[in-house]
Amino acid sequence: MSKTKNPRNKTYYRFLFTGCLFFIFLSCGCTCLSIPIFQGTKPLDETVVSGKGKDKILIIDISGTISTKVYLKVFPFSEKIGIVSRVKEELKRAASDKRIKGVILRINSPGGSVTASDIIYKEIKEFKEEKKVPVIACMMDVAASGGYYVSLAADTILAHPTSITGSIGVIAVKFNASELLDKIGIEDETIKSGDKKDLLSPFRPNTEEEREILNRIIDSLYQRFLDVIAKERKELSMEQIRRLADGRVFTTKQAVDAKLIDKVGYLEDAVELAKRQAGIRKAKVIIYHRPLSYRNNIYSKISPLDFKTINLVNIDIGTLPLTRGLHFMYLWLP
Repeated sequence: MSKTKNPRNKTYYRFLFTGCLFFIFLSCGCTCLSIPIFQGTKPLDETVVSGKGKDKILIIDISGTISTKVYLKVFPFSEKIGIVSRVKEELKRAASDKRIKGVILRINSPGGSVTASDIIYKEIKEFKEEKKVPVIACMMDVAASGGYYVSLAADTILAHPTSITGSIGVIAVKFNASELLDKIGIEDETIKSGDKKDLLSPFRPNTEEEREILNRIIDSLYQRFLDVIAKERKELSMEQIRRLADGRVFTTKQAVDAKLIDKVGYLEDAVELAKRQAGIRKAKVIIYHRPLSYRNNIYSKISPLDFKTINLVNIDIGTLPLTRGLHFMYLWLP
């Protein structure tokens, strides 16, 4: 009795064979096949999202965890510029455009690394000195810790009625897995030149001396945060700042009452405020973006949650201090 061939099996094996050949070509570096699967980063485009006139108000998006990291998208294969690099690129382009009369920092971030937050703050301050245009910070869902730190570079800080801000302070996270490793029979055999070379290792508890070393670093970074607040929020004394800077978060109303921010309002209010401070009656509101990304209103490109994010605060797991190593963070980490 003859067997009937299944055409589905035939198609499956043909597809599998073709895929194997394709993989061999790629892995062997064959010069006979050239497929542009990696898309290089392209220059910024400019899109008008509202308004009209010859003058411009630029919205710069500061969303997600603030980090200097650069990412690779799996598909399409392309590079995602880190937030620090992108903000600097946008500020540089804005500085060269004579029609830019104001900038709005649209902040939706729980914070991030100490250094990345400080770099963005510095870049905005230098832009203001060079360009002499008003900068308005507009807080969205969350502008906590490093997100608040960045907002301090603005001339005016405005927040939506339902925003969360504050969380002033520094955090360094460590997991002590030594007891778990003992139970499953894994030993740490790290070879080091000094007894503190593996400071904050998850394979052993900290010593009292190591805690003191880390506390001194955290105290220094914490004091820098307080000094920036004292510099930018002159109505607050250092004593008042210290009382507010215990890591707690604030609603918009609480933050206004505490003089941490200036106003309650929406993004449209930030646009009108930027125009008033610039002394202009009308202006186009623009956003810079990479080619082919969709932009049609002032809320475009508020970073969505993806497989690397945690709900509520839009935290990017790729930048969290959950891997081995020491990370000092201006970060709200509930």
